[in-house]
Amino acid sequence: MNAETAYARCEEITRREAKNFSYGIRLLRPPERRAMSALYALARRIDDIGDGDLAPPDKLAALDGVRAELAVLSPASDDPVIAAVADAAARYPIPLSALEELIDGCEMDVRGTTYETIDELVVYCRRVAGTVGRLTLAVIGSSDMATAVPLADALGVALQLTNILRDIVEDRAMGRVYLPAADARAVGCAPDLTGPITALVAFEARRAREWFDRGLQLLPLLDGRGRACVSTMAGIYERLLVHIEREPEAVTRGRLSLPTSEKLIVAARGLAGAWR
Repeated sequence: MNAETAYARCEEITRREAKNFSYGIRLLRPPERRAMSALYALARRIDDIGDGDLAPPDKLAALDGVRAELAVLSPASDDPVIAAVADAAARYPIPLSALEELIDGCEMDVRGTTYETIDELVVYCRRVAGTVGRLTLAVIGSSDMATAVPLADALGVALQLTNILRDIVEDRAMGRVYLPAADARAVGCAPDLTGPITALVAFEARRAREWFDRGLQLLPLLDGRGRACVSTMAGIYERLLVHIEREPEAVTRGRLSLPTSEKLIVAARGLAGAWR
């Protein structure tokens, strides 16, 4: 498939589906933006399998199908997403192992994995979001990759913990419980989240803040546009965390989201700060 056609399809998916991610990648140069759109489109496909209506065995089979496609990645594929990812992987040092880990994380969701400790939850967060940090870093580059990779991973954990807190009611309705049972018991909450959870949300928000404090140390290691992209993506979730920190019970009333105006402010600040 023609690379331009494949990338155009991925950019269309990103514009339509990416609620927060797209604000950051818009700030990249066109080649990097196309590569990030390809990676997003594949990640979206994996996530949609996990969240879809198929029975668990069929979801696992579908995820195995994605693994098989990654094993023979080719820009000549008739699938525009696979073709675009293959082209991007030829242009950038994209760690395909991170895409495998992303599938591993999705499989944990399909199997209904629950978490006793924060260390167990961090394993999941690294797979579903730390991987995205590492993939992003492979495209945008860094002045010190050895230092940057674990920081990108940490930033991904921060974003995923915030995402878990934001979606706590929606996930509970789907039978998914991510917050560690040991933490719930420590603050007097039911591990299955059937009772009041405000204390647990506040406790885990402090954990997310610690991961943000570490992960945001990545920004000085990025160039101007890369820093603008990451600071915008991270900034949107960090603003969500601020709202949760201020009012932990807000997440019990439904899914929190930032208004478009606030997202644009975060993007503008990220762009302005990129060349300081």
